[in-house]
Amino acid sequence: MSFQALHDEMNEQVANRLLFEQAQQAACAYLDGARDMDAFPSSESLALLGRLDEPMPTSPTQPTEILRLLNEVGSPNTVGQNSGRYFGFVNGGVTPVAVAAKWLADAWDQNAALYVMSPIAAKLEEICEKWIVELLGLPDGTAAGFVSGSSTAIICGLAAARNTLLARQGWDVAEHGLFGAPPIRIIVGEQAHSSVWKALSMLGLGKANAEIVPADEQGRIIPSAMPPLDSHTLVILQAGNVNGGAFDAIDEICDAANQAGAWVHIDGAFGLWAAACEATRHLVQGMAKADSWSADAHKTLNAPYDCGIVMCKDRAALTGAMQATGSYLQFSDNRDGMLYTPEMSRRARSIELWATLKFFGKDGVDQLVSHLCEVARYFAAQLTGHGFVVLNDVVFNQIVMRCDDASRTTTLLEKIQSSGKCWCGGATWGNQPVIRLSVSSWQTTTADIDECVALFVEVQHP
Repeated sequence: MSFQALHDEMNEQVANRLLFEQAQQAACAYLDGARDMDAFPSSESLALLGRLDEPMPTSPTQPTEILRLLNEVGSPNTVGQNSGRYFGFVNGGVTPVAVAAKWLADAWDQNAALYVMSPIAAKLEEICEKWIVELLGLPDGTAAGFVSGSSTAIICGLAAARNTLLARQGWDVAEHGLFGAPPIRIIVGEQAHSSVWKALSMLGLGKANAEIVPADEQGRIIPSAMPPLDSHTLVILQAGNVNGGAFDAIDEICDAANQAGAWVHIDGAFGLWAAACEATRHLVQGMAKADSWSADAHKTLNAPYDCGIVMCKDRAALTGAMQATGSYLQFSDNRDGMLYTPEMSRRARSIELWATLKFFGKDGVDQLVSHLCEVARYFAAQLTGHGFVVLNDVVFNQIVMRCDDASRTTTLLEKIQSSGKCWCGGATWGNQPVIRLSVSSWQTTTADIDECVALFVEVQHP
């Protein structure tokens, strides 16, 4: 087939809409059953994946055949994040309006690098920035960049911190790199997320150069163990421990950092949204005193995946760290998104984020966060009532639990995961194996929790 014939056929597919109707029917059928699907694919479903193993086709494949195969093999092998019984990692659900907005955005297929590439993406980024700053109570003028996830957001925030702290010592990183640069200090809690260590490594700051502060039994930095701070120091705090969900003493530590002129970054992938809820706002008291923040909208906020956010009080510090030049780049007086992120070409993730924020509004976000916390506390209480041991203070959406000995805990986790009816992950807590539960989906109800607790009891005592 010639390229012209292929070109004509693709335009015909757009014109007759049959391909898109096929995709719509498959997607709607999937959504109809998502609430009741297994939390993890069965062994029979996983065996279907072998149908995808084939050499790269030589000739074009019929589009309807591609979609048919993708639906038959792919749909049964997805994880049921919207089933209400998925508690692995901190994987949020997704609202119907955000899915619909993403469908439309995918049809638009916009590049969000520059205003001239997509005025709508640029406008929605501007609005999302304003709304999120207001929702979280951050200082006016705080800049936001929209990236793939909080791992990238942390890199962006720490890059802005690194450059600023070195500039105070007369060193221009963009011009001279790090060879020969004066040292900066890095203060990190011993239970910092792995993404923090990755960022320090990728930014050339070095994991071994960090001054590690001990944490208490909940994973919070012990404020009295903090070393003296100065204006060449980067302090990294945590809003939501990855296992137990605990929050560092943000207000107290930020006060000390502000007095010394240190830069504070708050890693709040799922916990930063506590600021948007009246019942949990106390957990992040003082967070506006920090200099940069990182979060995921696809966790607690339940936006679609691939939606991280970096925020920086000093707009020039963020854009300076993300700078890019080129005679072909056409900047404007409007928002040019590439100034706030590492990527130039990237999809317009602001579209479904805007739809999510507009759907919930301030009251809806408050209710969503409150719901997740209430359900998590109910889950913990039910587990405790059936003889399981909950190890953490359930202050947000995270639960860490175990059986009465390590081997039974490991066996229980294996049985739960293999059941497919509920899915949760494992971790270590006090050097002992534990089961980690993250209540992150708007779909999860107390009825789901009752069903899962009954499963825990059943597989422990078959």
